[in-house]
Amino acid sequence: MKKRLFLVLAALPMTAMLVWSQRPAEAPPGQERAPETRAGNSPRANQGKIPPPPTARNGGAKPEQERHPNGKVNNSQHVNNDHWYGHDAPNDKRYKLDHPFEHGHFERFGANYRYNVVKIDRDHHRFWFPGGFYFEVAAWDWAVCADWCWDCGDDFVVYEDPDHPGWYLLYNVHTGAYVHVNYLGT
Repeated sequence: MKKRLFLVLAALPMTAMLVWSQRPAEAPPGQERAPETRAGNSPRANQGKIPPPPTARNGGAKPEQERHPNGKVNNSQHVNNDHWYGHDAPNDKRYKLDHPFEHGHFERFGANYRYNVVKIDRDHHRFWFPGGFYFEVAAWDWAVCADWCWDCGDDFVVYEDPDHPGWYLLYNVHTGAYVHVNYLGT
């Protein structure tokens, strides 16, 4: 009896180590984590990579469209092969803010920071990240993101919009789509 008890007790630490090693890596809030979303499913957008930031557009250039070999055109705001498609021309009057960065600058943006939404107010198109960072989606972009799985663990990356001062681009790691958001502070 003592031998069996000893074997069971000796096996417990090994079993616990094996179970613990199966958990996904944890990172500090806002820091990059392993590219897993929705209960461990790998993201499908942009080949699972976080894209580099978009570059500024030239003057009044029209937004680029993704053309497929079959002739179809994808007009949606999305990233594919690290290329940002559908980004509005810099002179679009909808993105002109009277007071850019009115609520301050959001400092934790770019590919090194990934976030999950902790609260969503769909009626007012607002959401919060851990730490109380508060954003509002541009009214004209809400249709792009209304059906996103805001509160089920999708990862998001925030980029500064190079063409529209005061605006940021919120990239959904799982879908590959992005929308314009305004930082409202903490």
